[in-house]
Amino acid sequence: MSDHITLSKAPGTYSIRAAGAVLGESSDVVELSEGGLGAVLYVPREDLAMAFFEKTEHTTTCPHKGVASYYTIEAKSGPIKNAAWSYEEPHSAMKPIQGHLAFYPNKVTIEAL
Repeated sequence: MSDHITLSKAPGTYSIRAAGAVLGESSDVVELSEGGLGAVLYVPREDLAMAFFEKTEHTTTCPHKGVASYYTIEAKSGPIKNAAWSYEEPHSAMKPIQGHLAFYPNKVTIEAL
């Protein structure tokens, strides 16, 4: 694992919401801390209502994590473009975030219950 990235199980249960809709709830959230950046919470897909998510063609690459795929949330009020991302085939040290989605905090609310 990169020496500036730490992964840990986030304590407690979290609610994930966007545009007034509950997208999921999970107690199996992975917290990723990278350098001086704020912690990012990764939520397992099986704890999310994936029917709200549509994969986009947008991707980015991180030298430490791999290629990120992005998802638009299809909300009643309209699409929330590229609101979530996932490392579907992360580098080996990042396997704990495989099968998880992370969210932009200005587009999705994640709250501890």
